[in-house]
Amino acid sequence: MLRNVKRFVIGKPLKTLEASDQALSKSKALALLSSDALSSVAYGTESITAVLLAGGAVALWLQLPIALLILLLLAAIVLSYRQIIHAYPNGGGAYTVASKNWGPKVGLVAGGSLLVDYMLTVAVSASAAADAMTAAIPGLLPFAVPLSLGIILILTGLNLRGLRESANFLMVPVYFFIVIMAVTVGYGLFQAATGAIAYHAAAKIGTDFSALSLIFFLRAFSSGSSSLTGVEAISNAVPNFKAPKEKHAATTLTMMALILASFFLGITFLSYWYGIVPNSHSTVLSQIAAITYGGHGLGFYLVQLATTLILAVAANTGFSAFPVLAVNLAKDKYLPHLFMDQGDRLGYSNGILSLSFGAMILTVIFHRSTDALIPLYAVGVFVPFTLSQSGMIIHWWRLKPKFWWGKAAINFLGAFMSAALVIVLFATRLAHVWPYLIIMPAVLTIFFKIKKHYDAVSKQLRLQYLDQKEQKRQEYAGSTAIVLVSNLTQVTAEAIDYAQSVATKVVAMHVSFDINPAKEEKIAKQFAANFPDVRYVDVHSSYRSIVKPVVGFVTKVSHQSEKINHSVTVIISQFVPKKPWQNILHNQSSLRLRAALSAMDNISISTYYYHLSE
Repeated sequence: MLRNVKRFVIGKPLKTLEASDQALSKSKALALLSSDALSSVAYGTESITAVLLAGGAVALWLQLPIALLILLLLAAIVLSYRQIIHAYPNGGGAYTVASKNWGPKVGLVAGGSLLVDYMLTVAVSASAAADAMTAAIPGLLPFAVPLSLGIILILTGLNLRGLRESANFLMVPVYFFIVIMAVTVGYGLFQAATGAIAYHAAAKIGTDFSALSLIFFLRAFSSGSSSLTGVEAISNAVPNFKAPKEKHAATTLTMMALILASFFLGITFLSYWYGIVPNSHSTVLSQIAAITYGGHGLGFYLVQLATTLILAVAANTGFSAFPVLAVNLAKDKYLPHLFMDQGDRLGYSNGILSLSFGAMILTVIFHRSTDALIPLYAVGVFVPFTLSQSGMIIHWWRLKPKFWWGKAAINFLGAFMSAALVIVLFATRLAHVWPYLIIMPAVLTIFFKIKKHYDAVSKQLRLQYLDQKEQKRQEYAGSTAIVLVSNLTQVTAEAIDYAQSVATKVVAMHVSFDINPAKEEKIAKQFAANFPDVRYVDVHSSYRSIVKPVVGFVTKVSHQSEKINHSVTVIISQFVPKKPWQNILHNQSSLRLRAALSAMDNISISTYYYHLSE
């Protein structure tokens, strides 16, 4: 049954050779990897104006120079990541660049920041989409968290089906949003240019006011810079593109940046021209739509629908980038190797499921305070931006290709602005970003512990050669098999027959209780009659436990076997029912025994499976 459900949810398995069919074209990659960045136009301008409003409506004209400054930062970041795509085409983005140029520890700061940030991306986007739904249908407000979790589960199932299918699905909401926003911004600018909508700005550009200060300006700038989250996702996912991968990835990044810049600047200008003031009842974007289309008509509701859809699918950027980044960290032994395993649909399903689980936990904890997470979200992006772009300066300095100084200058600009933003966020939003100072050391500690374990295992498993001769290995004189016996049944008899075929010495071990002494005596007599050449040992337990007596007996046999140079194998019998659900009808003591015995040295555990026909 579970197999059928799995097939229904994610589809039939794909052959390894079909991996090339899952590669992304530019149009599909734009839908799959740019939804997070494009969705930020729904709240980027509002983030700026919400801060500026603290200085009064007269301060709202500052949204224009701030928007231009953000676009300058966007240009520097995009040009830098285009260079990263060509220089490091195997993906990994900021993690790879920082590791290669600054060293592994700095690279882990970038990688760890992005891993956590992608979880925040999914949680924040799903919560924002649920909030948009509850705003449209207030009756759904009590179900905001379940709606968020539902969105995450849908995207999880979608991504488990593979890149191609998830991209096909996401093309609809993403391109619908692009079309609606292009029409809205274009129509709004046309009406402003022709005078159809009069100039209603709260204050003219350059108007002075008492609250204006550098800190005030930088606080608004840092809030608006949240619009740049998700820009790095394409550089992390270069391996998912069709060949030539680097060219297609760089082109897609440029397309995304041009669309994002056009929408962000257009919406910010219309916000200023219309004299829109943020309020708790209506978003800046919905106010722009209402004014542009002359009320709450079809155009207005199409904008609302497109915004809700893009916010819902924005979480998918995390699903696309997180697994690939996790693969790169796992290759370097900083994450479990299971993240490198591809699922039935050739996607990195363990990464997808881990991201989904983490995002759902964050959603439950922080759903009602997603706005407070935005600064933390931004720090998680701009720290890797800073490290990757400064790392590229080192890259160009080391290689010194043609015009390397010009490329390094672009990286320096991006690194400087990104670092400045991180400093501003900590200086002005410490109450929101302080968890980063706890989360990152914890994440780095986990990375180092995983790496230490893998290095120790590698050293232990590596074959040693002395004087060009193979190392000396253990040569056993024989083998001892311990068969665990509960009752004398057909499965017990077959397990003992198997043990006699593979072991030099066979011992049957039974744990008896105080409940029915006569039954225990009967089992011993029956065993002696059927297997006279096999030693039978009855270990008594007064506390109805079988694990402790078994471990104690196996330990004694192991010590004795060392003296005669025997290997020791414990054989545990286990029923295999005809139907999976029937497992719950049988005692699963074999699972507890295997768990306990697996912690012992120099012991092998063998399971004798007995398949039931009914």
